[in-house]
Amino acid sequence: MPGNAGTEPQRWNADRMTGETWVRNRWLHAFFAATMALTAVITAAGWSPWETRWPAYAAIAVLVVAYIGFGHRGYDEPRAAAAFLPLLVAAALVLPAVAPSTAFVQCILFPLVWVQSERIRSAVLLSIAIGIASGIGLQISSGSEALVGTLLIEGISVIGACAMGIWISSIADLSESRRELLDELRATQTSLAEANRTAGVASERERLAREIHDTVAQNLAGIVMLTERAQSDLASDRTDALEERLTILEESARAALEESRTLIAAGAAGVTRDSLGGALHRLGERHTRETGTPVTVDAPDCALDRDAQVVLLRVAQEALGNVRTHARAAAVRVALLPSPEQTVLRVEDDGVGFDASDPSAGHGLRGLRERLALAGGSCRITSGPGRGTVVEATLPTGAAPSLPAALPVTGTAAEVTR
Repeated sequence: MPGNAGTEPQRWNADRMTGETWVRNRWLHAFFAATMALTAVITAAGWSPWETRWPAYAAIAVLVVAYIGFGHRGYDEPRAAAAFLPLLVAAALVLPAVAPSTAFVQCILFPLVWVQSERIRSAVLLSIAIGIASGIGLQISSGSEALVGTLLIEGISVIGACAMGIWISSIADLSESRRELLDELRATQTSLAEANRTAGVASERERLAREIHDTVAQNLAGIVMLTERAQSDLASDRTDALEERLTILEESARAALEESRTLIAAGAAGVTRDSLGGALHRLGERHTRETGTPVTVDAPDCALDRDAQVVLLRVAQEALGNVRTHARAAAVRVALLPSPEQTVLRVEDDGVGFDASDPSAGHGLRGLRERLALAGGSCRITSGPGRGTVVEATLPTGAAPSLPAALPVTGTAAEVTR
């Protein structure tokens, strides 16, 4: 079928016209064979003004041989169609001129023209040429008295063939446009799925980085610090403190192992074992035992969902990790301040402080802010050289942040980077 009915020529999509022509166009082949056989029967049995009918048989034979040789490729190959289509016009003249009833052959000639033509204009002109040739043939065999009937029959045939051809061509072009749109949609969906997969991988990597930094990495850093202090005690013959160091070291190693297993299994957070207040008290006690810096915890029980508790617990771990590494503080205070609208976690130390306006180069505070932002909360850090540091995390009360599974809270706050 040719392209759309516009003035510009439309060519067939090459991809659509590839493959096994004989198989794909088998119904057209069968229709052509049946029409040729019926035309031969009409030629032999129908009335003819001539004594011999060999020109009609010759025309049928030429069409059949040409179709088998190269005409069947005209659906795919413009050059084959260009060689085959003129034979259709010649047959439309010869057959009715020998036996008028063979004008029936137009029922296959018109479809072949429209299927094998590259342009709407070419198909219309060839249809008109077939109609004229058939009319001339009928006039040769029937005489001038049949002129009106011939004009009427051929006019209706040509108009009907063109109307049907243009209509079917428009349907074919619409189908082709939809197919192209579907191909583009599939390609877009594939690209979008790949982009989502890449984004998911990156998001999961960021999540794992935050979880490892806030839990396992802190415990491992604490183990390193405790080991260094134990070596110092051993070198100074302070064996009385060595036993306590080793006990804390063992606890930290067990906590790191438990957190690693929970991370692998994507288990639930340890705060569900009691409450956020209890987890904060345990965290403060461990920090005091490991560093000797007293931590005062004021954390009443409050109504928060598990994910919100995990977020605030990680904030406390991060803040105490920074106190351990950077603050050189003499005292730390952790306060949980719940209210109907929001819950505030405040971690304050009296250490050396830092310039809070300087951009943070490390992962710790950046990961803390990202975690709070995902939960719909916010973080404010107030500090200055020699004035200590206050970390204040605010989370809406009753919010249900969509967070990944967290890790147990038995871990210690350890080394982090601002």
